[in-house]
Amino acid sequence: MVNPNTIRNFSIVAHIDHGKSTLADRILEMTGAVESRALKAQHLDKMALERERGITIKAQTARLSYTARDGQVYLLNLIDTPGHVDFHYEVERSLQACEGAVLLVDATQGVQAQTLANAYLAIEADLEIIPVVNKLDAQGADPDSTLSQIEEVVGLDTNEALQISAKTGDGIADLLEAIIARVPPPEAQDEDPLRALIVDSWYDAYRGAVVLTRIFSGALCPGQKIKFMSTGRDYDVSEIGVFTPDAKKVERLGPGEVGYIICSIKSVHDTPIGDTITLSKAPSADPLPGFRTVKPVVFCGVFPTDPGGYEDLRDSLDKLVLNDASFVFEPETSEALGFGFRCGFLGLLHMDIIQERLEREYDLDIITTAPTVVYKVNMREGEVLEIDNPAKAPEPGKYESIEEPFIRATIHVPSDHVGGVIKLCEDRRGTQESLSYAGPGRVILIYALPMAEVLYDFHDKLKSVTRGYASMDYEVIGHRAGNLVRLDILVNGAPVDALSAIVHADNTYLIGRDLTRKIKELVPRQQFEVAVQAAIGTRVIARTNVKALRKNVTAKCYGGDISRKRKLLEKQKAGKRRMKAVGNVVIPQEAFLALLKIDR
Repeated sequence: MVNPNTIRNFSIVAHIDHGKSTLADRILEMTGAVESRALKAQHLDKMALERERGITIKAQTARLSYTARDGQVYLLNLIDTPGHVDFHYEVERSLQACEGAVLLVDATQGVQAQTLANAYLAIEADLEIIPVVNKLDAQGADPDSTLSQIEEVVGLDTNEALQISAKTGDGIADLLEAIIARVPPPEAQDEDPLRALIVDSWYDAYRGAVVLTRIFSGALCPGQKIKFMSTGRDYDVSEIGVFTPDAKKVERLGPGEVGYIICSIKSVHDTPIGDTITLSKAPSADPLPGFRTVKPVVFCGVFPTDPGGYEDLRDSLDKLVLNDASFVFEPETSEALGFGFRCGFLGLLHMDIIQERLEREYDLDIITTAPTVVYKVNMREGEVLEIDNPAKAPEPGKYESIEEPFIRATIHVPSDHVGGVIKLCEDRRGTQESLSYAGPGRVILIYALPMAEVLYDFHDKLKSVTRGYASMDYEVIGHRAGNLVRLDILVNGAPVDALSAIVHADNTYLIGRDLTRKIKELVPRQQFEVAVQAAIGTRVIARTNVKALRKNVTAKCYGGDISRKRKLLEKQKAGKRRMKAVGNVVIPQEAFLALLKIDR
């Protein structure tokens, strides 16, 4: 039995690429959890995509044994969290499983957008925060300026802040001592009913869903029957264990400990992150606070390029959803693209990861439509529709208003580029909420922005106008009504449902004009003239034509009466009219991505 007073549960939080996973590697090395010859970069990141992109996608944990300078042996539970805004809820739940957090800040970049967002999450979770300045060995490191930014922007006292280099290992021993001295041990509640927090879950092909959990009260042993409080389902515990960082079976998990549970659960959808586990026979009266169901905020259509690949796509999505409960999909039929699926994601990075896994791990050739958000349509009869596909939006005149989701974006930018960022946000229908200075030469802008305006090329434009120096974090703040309409694209008179979009009424002509021009470049020329139109309801607002391929039918006429040439040309014109009436236009995949590439 582990003495709770020797347990320290902590997490590392930081902005992207500030050295979080590298610090985790050094801690594993210093505590002897992994031998130096077996240690690899980003050791806790298991997925190939995590290693390639240099980001953490799934939260990982390691149980480490460390002998402090006073000779006492301590049990350190390190939870390595994702840093990207798409996985905000996973970070939040991971922090709920801790008593302390190491706030890591890059000495060359200072406080960035997600440094601030994750610091506030740790403060809200009432954690003991240890400020740490990293990358002292890097060229251009300015630890003094970084410390002053931590004080001014985050509001933390930096008198006891540590300065380290996760790359070289300098200062890591002092950091471990600070964790032991300053992070409080878990409150021991061994006699209370079992309450355990689900921190994460993933799917094992042989053993079902594996649940990563933190015990808050009571104890857990193999053979017990447990209940998940949000679903009410009961399971028999077949195995429990800890990660050291490799999986290791144990006979008991007590208060304050972090480990995994295996109960032959068929899907991660039955193990919602943030849920409370208790015993079936002696359940806890109240669950742990803060649980909520994670809902997707970005949607797109995924279709096989070959209609015969529908079954393979469905099987691949079924396998992906076993491992990722936040990813959802349902069958969808498109007149333009055939049978496919409407997929929901937590954000653009999450969408990008799922698409890449479908193409690489399952060797699929897919078409994806432009991403969209969930709109709320207030109908005249009082009904409220939630629309995740613009093609399903009702015709003008059938609804009172359309509401779109808004985000509150926090943008950290050098003062030299503030004007460009303000112009970009204003062009995207943003409303400025505040402008403040984070030390010399650094400005924090807070804007309320329609989420749909951020989906396309906002991040690229932001990096472009600031030469790559800006960073951004955001949170969804709810739906707001706007002057929105459905824009349809018609090719040869037929609407292409996959190219429909919901846009602001002020921008309809410009977007319709640019979109029709872009599609004109991509649609192959036919034997007949093809009209590409943008329309709102029955009103066409922009049009362009794809010129017909023309065969010179008068080439064989060497002189003679002009009436013979006219007869041949009239015959050709009549044939083209007949083909136009019955002809089908095959639209290439690039046209469906044209919506992403238009200048707004």
